[in-house]
Amino acid sequence: MLKIFAAFVKKEVFHILRDTRTLIILFGMPIALVLIFGYTITNEFKGASMAVYDEAKDELSQDLIAHITASGHFELITLSENIEALDAAFKAGDAKIGLVIPAGFEQDFYKEKQTALQLITDATEPNYAATLTNYASQMIRAFQQEKGEVADMPYQIDLEMRMFYNPKLVGAYTFVPGVVALILMLICAMMTSLTIAKEKEMGTMDLLLASPLPPILIILGKVTPYSILSFLSALVVFAMGYFIFEVPILGSLPLLLGLCLLYLFVALALGVLISTKAQSQQTAMIISMFALMLPTMLLSGFIFPIESMPEILQFITKIIPAKYFIIIEKAIMLKGAGLESIWQQTLVLMLMVFVLLMAAWKNFKVIYK
Repeated sequence: MLKIFAAFVKKEVFHILRDTRTLIILFGMPIALVLIFGYTITNEFKGASMAVYDEAKDELSQDLIAHITASGHFELITLSENIEALDAAFKAGDAKIGLVIPAGFEQDFYKEKQTALQLITDATEPNYAATLTNYASQMIRAFQQEKGEVADMPYQIDLEMRMFYNPKLVGAYTFVPGVVALILMLICAMMTSLTIAKEKEMGTMDLLLASPLPPILIILGKVTPYSILSFLSALVVFAMGYFIFEVPILGSLPLLLGLCLLYLFVALALGVLISTKAQSQQTAMIISMFALMLPTMLLSGFIFPIESMPEILQFITKIIPAKYFIIIEKAIMLKGAGLESIWQQTLVLMLMVFVLLMAAWKNFKVIYK
């Protein structure tokens, strides 16, 4: 049985190598792009999560925090008791921007006429980090002018800014994780759905089911070449990001590759599920384009920050597997985080694998029982 399965996989590999057809861009793609881009492209943001470490705990520091959060652009999630708690909030992804207010803030402001604050941003998303920093800086300067006019004295606040995880705002730190998620989804899920739909469309699936191989091994034989190809493509992208673009991998490489396989299983399950619903390659392609490619590109946080999207789109992103995998990649590669910081995203992907496989198996049994 193992030799038969190996021969079946070998045949599928040869078939892939001989197939040089390009993917067809459907007429519906421009419409979808216009709609989704129209809702997602924006420089405005609201409710960005902010953590504050207030060493001063005086009246002026409280006024400053209230001034920043009153605009609605920032949402205070925590007042950290120490700098370690602030760092933990960033590593867990709970905070996008942090403010450190030193001890003696009010005294230095009024008596010394000069003091300093520190803004910290999560620069795994460089454009978003720069936007948050600019907004916060403007609001602090407005607060300074307001207090200076009241007291009629030239008080000054010096800002010290730090960019966590991506201090140089290198764009490759963002697009490498997103490209890996996109490649795994497209090659693995889309091509899996197309190849199984092709067998159904040509009427050869019934012949395959009549072969000595059981149905589950036939499906595995179909998806194995694409899963291997997808994983190798992901390794190439990781290697290019590391050696060419100097994207670091600060965390555990085995953990990163293991969760990469988990995401690959999600893509495989999606591809098999689509193939059970599609009766032709054209149908499988349409479903893949609108259900996989576009959401992975536009609603996963790959290109546009999720926080900038309308609430309904933010809700839809909760069912996009790439969203969770990109968070995992950035946490391991850029933050050096371990499983304790990304267990929730990992659990969601595991749940997706189970649900999608059960749905695909149920549909397959209904069709070919």
